[in-house]
Amino acid sequence: MVTILIIDDEQSIRALLKEVLEKEGYRVLEASDGREGLAVYQKNPADLVIMDLLMPATDGLEATLQLTREYVDAKVIAMTGAQGDRNFLDVAKLFGARRAFEKPFDINALVKAVKEELATP
Repeated sequence: MVTILIIDDEQSIRALLKEVLEKEGYRVLEASDGREGLAVYQKNPADLVIMDLLMPATDGLEATLQLTREYVDAKVIAMTGAQGDRNFLDVAKLFGARRAFEKPFDINALVKAVKEELATP
């Protein structure tokens, strides 16, 4: 079964994504910050990671960089609520994120991006 790891400090975002992605047939793991997310990924490498960029402890930029350095084939979709600041999203892409979304995001566009990334080697 395809596994997706959601790393976000907002429980409501994790719950929404988990519900939607499980309905699509994916197994979903969760973490509330970058440090916890990296630990979860090390134990259960996911097929795709959806990563918030602004979090306490280890933030999403740092976690994205660490993840894509350690695991060359790791697929990350970044997202941030830092409205109007595309810089975070651009840096996330430089650090290895394949796609980036601003919150609030269009859930259908995110699900489409998930499917496209999972179909890409």
